[in-house]
Amino acid sequence: MIATQFSVDGSSLNSETKAESIIVKASSFREISVDVDGDRFNSCQVIYSQFALEIHQNDHEARRRFVEWAQNEIPVVPDFHKRILFSDEAHFWLNGYVNKQNCRIWSEANPQVYVEKPLYPEKLTVWCALWAGQILGPYFFKNDEGHNVTVNGDRYRAMITNFFIPELNNHDAQKLWFQQDGATCHTARATIDLLKDTFGDRLISRFGPVNWPPRSCDLTPLDYFLRGDVKSFVYADKPQTLDHLEDNICRVMSDIRPQMLENVIENWTSRLDYIPASRGSPMPEIIFEM
Repeated sequence: MIATQFSVDGSSLNSETKAESIIVKASSFREISVDVDGDRFNSCQVIYSQFALEIHQNDHEARRRFVEWAQNEIPVVPDFHKRILFSDEAHFWLNGYVNKQNCRIWSEANPQVYVEKPLYPEKLTVWCALWAGQILGPYFFKNDEGHNVTVNGDRYRAMITNFFIPELNNHDAQKLWFQQDGATCHTARATIDLLKDTFGDRLISRFGPVNWPPRSCDLTPLDYFLRGDVKSFVYADKPQTLDHLEDNICRVMSDIRPQMLENVIENWTSRLDYIPASRGSPMPEIIFEM
């Protein structure tokens, strides 16, 4: 569930928290109910007709090249799309604000976007990877004293070495691809070399063997599905401590069913189809649906 305050032409549409206020154009905002394997959930579907962050000149071509590559792989490699580990981290604030480093909003011109944050936020920085049928994580970035910290290159590589690679021991890593975005901690030479040691040429990343196109949240399941789905349940009981928030995140992620993840990945292949027809433009209606 997307639960932020959206201001459209100065009018507030809906809000679960006032931690974030973004000016967007929205074609609709509605509450819905969905049945998932017999369980009924109240859900929220937000459809944007235009997102509001400036598109860089070369983004369209980068997106087209990536989609062309992916669509060529799908018929050649059985279940190729089900072998991609999509990964990223996000900040979960104790007050209910969830921040993602990547851009979520696009426009042909630089917009006026305002984001309100607490002055002294208490937060967790959480990493996970998602693929068809399973989530690896969550991993919480902490220092040697157990205090919550944000991610940097050294901490990201420590996570890969001490958490991610051991988790892969239960899977055939030789058949898996790994995707990450272009954050600096992800793309340092030492990080890329570390990931190549495990995945070889099966690395989708800026400066990797396969380039991940920037500003492509409409192609990243952690953006268009997971973070909103997790948030809607993590904050349901209004956690008052970081330990409580961490427990909720772990519980909610463990409750996400494999069939739902299968559906998310199948939806990803449908999203690929849009890019060539749009000449690389972002999807005009990005639907966050849980």
